[in-house]
Amino acid sequence: MKASFTAKEYRQLLELVHLGMWAVTSYQGEDTAAAKRYFDFDQKLLDLAIDAGCADLVEKHEDGSLQPSPKLSEDDRVREIQNEFQNDVFWHELVARLADRDLAGDQAKRGLETPGVEPTPSNDELLKRIEARYWDEFEKNDLANVVVLRGGRG
Repeated sequence: MKASFTAKEYRQLLELVHLGMWAVTSYQGEDTAAAKRYFDFDQKLLDLAIDAGCADLVEKHEDGSLQPSPKLSEDDRVREIQNEFQNDVFWHELVARLADRDLAGDQAKRGLETPGVEPTPSNDELLKRIEARYWDEFEKNDLANVVVLRGGRG
């Protein structure tokens, strides 16, 4: 297969590759199976950057590996995508975990109050209702009303 890219297109490809590798390595490091799976391909694309007119986006480390240069890794557009991603992950994870916690608490409470008397909605339906309440709250107030109780449960 042969593909040709303009320098601008190759820059965009390097941005995508950098973002992908960042997603794979940013929290668990470069020694994971996922990071190792993509390392050679990442190196190949970074190596081709020189011939594609994007040498300023790549730098060689002492160990001989290629890495995105600060011009690429610290680019405002790239940083904005990373920040938006992290923000979205935070909110989705917070809502999901709080909803799971509340569902477990509601089920335990319901079991004590009315054992076997009324049919309970499905867990998925209950979870959606709880998540919707959290989304409404966070969209209106961000973290302003979040209280952390040390050693306690909210």
